[in-house]
Amino acid sequence: MTYPETIHYLYNQLPMFTRVGASAYKANLDNTIALCNRLDNPQNKFKTIHVGGTNGKGSTSHMLAAVLQTAGYKTGLYTSPHLKDFRERIRINGQMIAEQTVIDFVAKHQPDFEEIQPSFFEMTVGLAFDVFALEQVDIAIIEVGLGGRLDSTNIITPLLSIITNIGWDHMNILGDTLPLIASEKAGIIKPNIPIIIGEYQPEVAEVFISKARQENANLVFASHAFEADVVAGVSASTYLELIARKNQTLDISDLNFPGNGIDIKLDLTGSYQTKNVKSVLAAVTELRSLGFVITDADIQTALKQVKTLTGLRGRWDILSSNPTVICDTGHNPEGIAEVLKNIAVTAHKQLHFVMGMVNDKDSSKVLSMLPKNAIYYFCKPDIPRGLEAESLKQQAASYGLHGNTYADVPSAFKAAKAAALIDDLVFVGGSTFVVAEVV
Repeated sequence: MTYPETIHYLYNQLPMFTRVGASAYKANLDNTIALCNRLDNPQNKFKTIHVGGTNGKGSTSHMLAAVLQTAGYKTGLYTSPHLKDFRERIRINGQMIAEQTVIDFVAKHQPDFEEIQPSFFEMTVGLAFDVFALEQVDIAIIEVGLGGRLDSTNIITPLLSIITNIGWDHMNILGDTLPLIASEKAGIIKPNIPIIIGEYQPEVAEVFISKARQENANLVFASHAFEADVVAGVSASTYLELIARKNQTLDISDLNFPGNGIDIKLDLTGSYQTKNVKSVLAAVTELRSLGFVITDADIQTALKQVKTLTGLRGRWDILSSNPTVICDTGHNPEGIAEVLKNIAVTAHKQLHFVMGMVNDKDSSKVLSMLPKNAIYYFCKPDIPRGLEAESLKQQAASYGLHGNTYADVPSAFKAAKAAALIDDLVFVGGSTFVVAEVV
């Protein structure tokens, strides 16, 4: 098969969460274990860091990968979903794997797929592990797809694990309370493996503390261990400038990060990245204790060019100016809350909001949060799970949100840019799949 034919096969023959939703989710690790057995268990042939959480796990994974490759380590990066190209999911030192690599893997293992019947995600995990083993990466950052305990990535034994935070997402699969969701996320905590929790949240902290104690895993809350103060750059600017330092009010003897702080220019400009930076610094501290040579200069060099080094897009992503056009993949209540904070501090007269959502999530919490004085451009992302624009418009109207519907995302985006004056703000969001069509 050609590359387009191979991708078509993967998208249409294997159950794919982005297309069909929860029915593609396998509530066990059986298929992943079976497939990796056929691949000679490549996941055991390289070092890993496991990154989970509700929001921020993608940004954290990319930042960590940028730091490690800047420090001279051959670094694999596995993330999901992709925005434009399937190969965005699997990178080595920031470079997507070759199209031929995908073709060859699928051709070789198609009989295995037909026998094991993996999901699209399970197959992709197998491909990533196989590539990282064959390319002999020094370390790979592995982002959890959904949840943690039963996620396909959870067959690895990492050097350390990170859980960024807990929020309301995928409740139909993970549970309808934050402690239940946290319990699923905590499933990546393993015996004697250090665990970094990015954000201390009182309602779920004990879930992680209890699980870490049960597994004899050393736990650090990054939000307690480090401080990160914004110096400049919140809103639509080139860099988010901040100073990060070890929290001197806490006696955390195993943190060897310099106490006098480090100045950071981060090319990911959303203010919420200050939370993720703390997780990255806590991870670097742990890696240093394990013998990795990572200097402060490596951190500074890497974080000012994360997008260039890793290809990350869609996080408070400034697409153009005059008028300012920004997109962000935040789509659950916690993600939207951070988006709204950044919109509030971005200079503009009128907000034009290009918005689409998926049809299998409760949109009420998000819609209730959105500003009523914005002009909305309702559209359906180009996936089967996309919520019809007219249905979204009707739901939004019940929360005092008004605008027109459009045939597709590009039409809505074009209309918003045409209507916006030079000092307005055009924002694109509501779903990762909407953002994918404009970046």
